[in-house]
Amino acid sequence: MSKVVVISGHPNLESSNCNTQILASLEKNISDIEVRRLDQIAPNYQFDVAAEQQALLSADVVVLQFPFYWYSVPALLKKWIDDVFAYDFAYGSKGDKLQGKQLFLSFTIGGPEESYQPLGYNHFSIDELIKPLQQTAYLAGMTFHKPVYTHRMVYIPGVYNTLEEVESRANEHSERLIAAINEVTQSPQAKVSEFAKQWFAMMDALPESTDAFEALLADDFSMLMPEGEFSGVSGFRDWYQLARASFKPGAQHTLEQIGDVTEQDGCYQVQLRVRAVGETPQGDAINLLVNEDWQFSLAADGHVKLNRYQVEVLN
Repeated sequence: MSKVVVISGHPNLESSNCNTQILASLEKNISDIEVRRLDQIAPNYQFDVAAEQQALLSADVVVLQFPFYWYSVPALLKKWIDDVFAYDFAYGSKGDKLQGKQLFLSFTIGGPEESYQPLGYNHFSIDELIKPLQQTAYLAGMTFHKPVYTHRMVYIPGVYNTLEEVESRANEHSERLIAAINEVTQSPQAKVSEFAKQWFAMMDALPESTDAFEALLADDFSMLMPEGEFSGVSGFRDWYQLARASFKPGAQHTLEQIGDVTEQDGCYQVQLRVRAVGETPQGDAINLLVNEDWQFSLAADGHVKLNRYQVEVLN
């Protein structure tokens, strides 16, 4: 299951009807979620950077939730980005820790939509104004999704909007955001990406037992490997013994590329490029680049089941 981490950047969350309502809706409707309220975590703007980075490492989806202040994020959230998206963590020669994570911007705007256009008093569109945040995601290797934002989200009694209007807009905003997150986390593409992480983590460890692998195989499972063709659970066990004879436990499989998932009659297919680096049991170095072609189905509980596994060695 994909974990969602929400970074709430409002400097005084209790004063915000709409941001509070949006966060409450997320917590109610997303099962694996952590909301980090920066105004409570660091009221003095001093962050425990290691703790914040660890929270991001645990996330599959990151949501920045904030009010749009002076065409950008509040100072509290900007300080968090400055501190947490550090060199060799989010960028730099070793800064790949956020690579592949999904990023959503979710923010509330006080002004009306018509003001954010060339002839409006704000002159620029929202898409233009958030370019720095989009580039931040790109530099960190994150997948940047279409932002979710809503205008006229300020309630000034007797002057601007009614509380009922703002609450209604906050509810509609929450529904759009949850739908966007679910599309990323519940789609076949998302499920096979999560499955691949699990599969290759087990391949790195190469445990003696094949039980954990077998739970992920469909009844009609087959493999076409450089060593030959293998069918069913018994065939997988035979191949796995060859793998353990070739690789020493503790190798590293890196998923360099995952293609788009295609579907036909309930059967899905995806191509992956994987680099395997490790040693033989005799201590010789191994560095293999392979293409993998997976065919899989989704069980009734939504979990991936592998039907066919084909590997082509490139070097």
